[in-house]
Amino acid sequence: TRCGSRSTAGSMRADCDGDTMKTPARERDGRIALAMLLLSGFVGHARSQAPAPIHGQDPEAFKIAVSVDLVVLHPTVRDRKGSFASDVREQDFEVYEDGVRQSIRLFKHEDIPVTVGLVIDHSGSMHQKLPDVVAAARTFARSSNQEDQMFVVNFNEHVTLGLPGEIGFTNRPDELEAAIWRSGTTGQTALYDAVAKALERLQAGTRDKKVLIVMSDGGDNASTHTLAEVLKMAEQSSALVYTIGLFDEQDPDRNPGVLRHLAQATGGEAFFPEQLDEVISICERIARDIRNQYTIGYFPTNRAQPGVYRAIRVVANGTAGKLFVRARSGYIAGGEQPPAKREIAK
Repeated sequence: TRCGSRSTAGSMRADCDGDTMKTPARERDGRIALAMLLLSGFVGHARSQAPAPIHGQDPEAFKIAVSVDLVVLHPTVRDRKGSFASDVREQDFEVYEDGVRQSIRLFKHEDIPVTVGLVIDHSGSMHQKLPDVVAAARTFARSSNQEDQMFVVNFNEHVTLGLPGEIGFTNRPDELEAAIWRSGTTGQTALYDAVAKALERLQAGTRDKKVLIVMSDGGDNASTHTLAEVLKMAEQSSALVYTIGLFDEQDPDRNPGVLRHLAQATGGEAFFPEQLDEVISICERIARDIRNQYTIGYFPTNRAQPGVYRAIRVVANGTAGKLFVRARSGYIAGGEQPPAKREIAK
């Protein structure tokens, strides 16, 4: 006979064949083991889907769709000299959600493939800056994992995908370069719409880690999305957002506070180069950052109501001295809630 079960402690679904259902303890152990195997890419309710092929690769012949309550973080750990701390053990980490220490159930420190979106400003003031942006994107691609999935979102007052429709994702620097050059530099800046589009596009990728790199020279003067809506989308996803502000000090639309807040909320980092040619070394740094992060997962001890924000704090204790941890500051539990009004300092 066949039977089906649904856990009340999480959103894991299980089917079984046989005369009896699993005991609660065995079902919980199986749920944890399966979650660790899948290493779901969403924060809160994660979903593993059929891979969208990289250009030139065959699609996978099967897919697994499972949702779990595993919260996945990708912290960066540095020592007091600013170097990556590569020898931090699982027992050296402490993870707190809303002030309550959590039990780590997943721990990895390895270079895992990522789905990466390059979000490139093409407004009129970016005309002279675009060649350096293209060079930086090419450098980032060459510094990345060969299994990465990458895409491009171009924006001025309109938002478009840079890769041709038949190419969902790529890991080829020449295709990324061509994707950026497909749009001209003219018009206004719809930054929020572009980030929203990129966050949605990330979910079509199948790598466990999701990253956005946003390069813009100003604030926003053309979006239909609000900043609160975009921040909520970022907090509901597991994406790391890195931002690079390429604006001039005299730019009336510049808003470094928005770029800084997007990065800090998601565990990424914000950069504001003084010279345009610094963007290439910044992209190299971001690539190294992604390659050297830890992966930590836990099942929250206090199940949140849908739409509730949960604050996260990650601490690492080093034997050789103080360690500095950068990780996302929190997430919004799955579900809908009207976005809160936010004030972001410029």
